[in-house]
Amino acid sequence: MEANPQTDPSPDLHETIRRRAEVIYHRNGDIPGRDQENWAQAEAEVLREFSAATRRTAVVIKVHGLQYVAEYNPANSGGYTPGEFLRGAPVPVRIEGDKMFVIRRNGRELETRIVRRADDLA
Repeated sequence: MEANPQTDPSPDLHETIRRRAEVIYHRNGDIPGRDQENWAQAEAEVLREFSAATRRTAVVIKVHGLQYVAEYNPANSGGYTPGEFLRGAPVPVRIEGDKMFVIRRNGRELETRIVRRADDLA
């Protein structure tokens, strides 16, 4: 039987799931006979974390007539949620190299990485 590279986990992923299943086993009181249940829970948790870590999330902001698309990591966004900025409302920002820091209404900064400018899209 041939392995399907799209469905077979990598050795590193497999080991990560195995370790998580072991943690779940101990956390749930070392109850034997729940290997498949522990594995399924571990796999779901690990894949969910992996998916969240690789998900690309962006904001689009116009600064001095140029439109910027900037990505941010939801896990490090300090609770930022899409829609927090009203469309067309002024938003204070500061740009340092390829980083754009968007000042939120609560005074905290959302750190982003600029991936595209409007003049790059032409």
